[in-house]
Amino acid sequence: MTLEIVTVPCRADNYAYLVKGPDGTCIIDAPDAAPIIATADRLGWTPGVLMITHHHGDHTEGTAALRDRYGLKVMGPKAEEDKLPPLDMALTEGMNGGNGEAYTVPLDVPGHTLGHMAFHFPNAAAIFTADSLMAWGCGRVFEGTMEMMHATMQKLAALPPETMIYSGHEYTLGNMKFALSLEPDNPALLKRAEKVKAQRERGEATVPVSLAEELETNPFLRCNTAELQKAVGMEGASPEAVFAEVRGRKDRF
Repeated sequence: MTLEIVTVPCRADNYAYLVKGPDGTCIIDAPDAAPIIATADRLGWTPGVLMITHHHGDHTEGTAALRDRYGLKVMGPKAEEDKLPPLDMALTEGMNGGNGEAYTVPLDVPGHTLGHMAFHFPNAAAIFTADSLMAWGCGRVFEGTMEMMHATMQKLAALPPETMIYSGHEYTLGNMKFALSLEPDNPALLKRAEKVKAQRERGEATVPVSLAEELETNPFLRCNTAELQKAVGMEGASPEAVFAEVRGRKDRF
């Protein structure tokens, strides 16, 4: 059975996901229950599991209402268990489970928060990264360190390039403007910008996006390249130092 993934816009710019596979239907993150319930009802799907990536309210606030509606099991990172809604299963990396294309690998991706997890479905070439790796960007480093977030980016960059990245927000236009502020003449960035602007003009989500495209255009994945190092005036610097510089610039952008 092929994995079916449906994007659910929530709040002003959040995304939740409904994922249906051979084991049933799960929800990735719960920014707001109402649009998730409406989408599930429209599809005739009954979610049995909610998987939470991290503790921020814009990813968890719909949890209680979804539990009440479906009686589902709630899973999330053990490292943030004290900050999350009550969990039926506290996850650590290595607690893989599921069958076929629903086989799920929880990955530690700290930086945005200390216990942030991503959920990788390797047999379906999909990963739900929430606020770690994002379309054309990465999450702000709130709780971790720049070194930690850079290591997370490298960990995700090592996945197969055909992997589709399902991130947690529609931030791509803002991320595009920042990337172009660093490399305004980069042909790959300019080509992607045209695509992204057209998607948004049509009211379409700009996620998912392939890791291959992110590796080519996302500045937070290109800190080891001579081109980006030159663009920020840090030729020959360590990728970690370049990442910290680029993330700092994005924070001030």
